[in-house]
Amino acid sequence: MDFEFSPKVESLRERLFAFMDEHIYPNEALLARQIESGDRWDSPEILETLKARAKKADLWNLFLPKDYGEFSAGLTTLEYAPLAEIMGRVLWASEVFNCSAPDTGNMEVLARYGSKQQQQQWLVPLLNGEIRSAFAMTEPDVASSDATNVQTSIKRDGDDYRINGHKWYISGACNRRTKIMIVMGKTDPDNDNRYQQQSMILVPMDADGIQILRPMKVLGFDDAPEGHAEVIFDNVRVPASNLLLGEGRGFEIAQGRLGPGRIHHCMRLVGMAQRALEAMCERAESRIAFGKPLSKQQSVREDIARSACEIEQARLLTLKAASKMDEGGSKSAKDLIAMIKIVAPTMACTVIDRAIQLHGAAGVSQDLFLAHAYAAARSVRLADGPDQVHMMQLGRNLAAAAKKR
Repeated sequence: MDFEFSPKVESLRERLFAFMDEHIYPNEALLARQIESGDRWDSPEILETLKARAKKADLWNLFLPKDYGEFSAGLTTLEYAPLAEIMGRVLWASEVFNCSAPDTGNMEVLARYGSKQQQQQWLVPLLNGEIRSAFAMTEPDVASSDATNVQTSIKRDGDDYRINGHKWYISGACNRRTKIMIVMGKTDPDNDNRYQQQSMILVPMDADGIQILRPMKVLGFDDAPEGHAEVIFDNVRVPASNLLLGEGRGFEIAQGRLGPGRIHHCMRLVGMAQRALEAMCERAESRIAFGKPLSKQQSVREDIARSACEIEQARLLTLKAASKMDEGGSKSAKDLIAMIKIVAPTMACTVIDRAIQLHGAAGVSQDLFLAHAYAAARSVRLADGPDQVHMMQLGRNLAAAAKKR
């Protein structure tokens, strides 16, 4: 298995690193100030400025695999993975390149499953960075780790569908630039096949009956301007043409959406952990305690060494999953995708926690990226399926495969 970067990918990596150095890192503090001083749920001026620069630099929409036809940037999942790692070094950087969740997954859904009309109305503005989107699946009243529990109702009513339900942690729904949600709910709750009860439908944010109750916080962070909303759907009506693919196809769409998304998440986490390791090394060399640099302490050296090993293990496993998905799709890579989803978020939490410890009080402050990075990494142990679900499914698959041998 060859993980050497092609000339095309190496060139993109160099350009991304240069863009990060010139435009992203120097503006981290400015973006935070603009969020705090303005409308928290509107896009800060510096973010829009950087998006225009990224588009001009042809560092835009790099995430869509080359088998997505006219909408693709021409990269394989394996080729995009190291680019996602670079973007992951700063929590908001991927949005600058129009490569941030949940937009990436929603664009993939629209590119693969959307009608021509749906693509023209919603995909094209998303690809152009003119609007943002949200994905509404998780509910507070049921265990959403088992998506068959989702209770939101999507009922046919003449030429429309009527939607009623209660969702939360809907990333992107707080942002004033978000114009469309993909909502998962039940069109056929009595179907004997519990995996054909659900459907996905496009719901404009300005539809009557949508109530944004509040932004949910993640370990104290509200992640403005994107946010994670609690949302009520109260007799929301949308045209029947807004349904994606057809009734009962919700799980099919979800599986097509989540495979690439999990790889993107994991590679961003690798990048975040790598930056934390670099910060750890710099701190260890520059900080003096008990008359010598921290790097002279054996426990510090061990933390640095373990972190480097764990990051590289997660990186290589994720690249292998990306390669496998390029070869045979999400289904063929399902076990590897489960492995990386178990490994990468826990690895990132562990490495970032070591970096926080090495930085002392500064590590948990707002002055460094570490505290917010830890909160983000910890939340990914729940997002796109909690650890326990992936371990349950992976263990089942491995045991069944062993039985057949």
